[in-house]
Amino acid sequence: MLSSRSAHASWLPGPLRCDVEVEGFSLAVDEPESVGGTGAAPGPTDLLLASVASCFTLALVHSASRRGVALGRARVNVVGDYAGLRFDALHIRVHVTGPTPQELEDLVDAAKRVCYVTNTLREAVNVSITTG
Repeated sequence: MLSSRSAHASWLPGPLRCDVEVEGFSLAVDEPESVGGTGAAPGPTDLLLASVASCFTLALVHSASRRGVALGRARVNVVGDYAGLRFDALHIRVHVTGPTPQELEDLVDAAKRVCYVTNTLREAVNVSITTG
């Protein structure tokens, strides 16, 4: 089991855009032009939705593999409802080909148990911010 992960973001004077390093991978994070970014990369909230969608997709595939359930295709759509400066709801819609309706229900239940991102969001998370 993982004990911790880390990400590092760097910004240079200019638009609201930064570069993020995560476990040896680099990605750009941007804001729309309308709020001072360049609109050339996903924004932070886009990445949150992408994290939910990708983690739940992989949790479904993992659960199917462990149960010997053949999947043809898996697609997970996530929509976040804004409430001021946060999402107050996330709607996850699962589209899978292959399993029976009962197998799919069982896979979704299993994915709920092993998806790190949705498990993190379901409970309060302590966030500490320091300087230096």
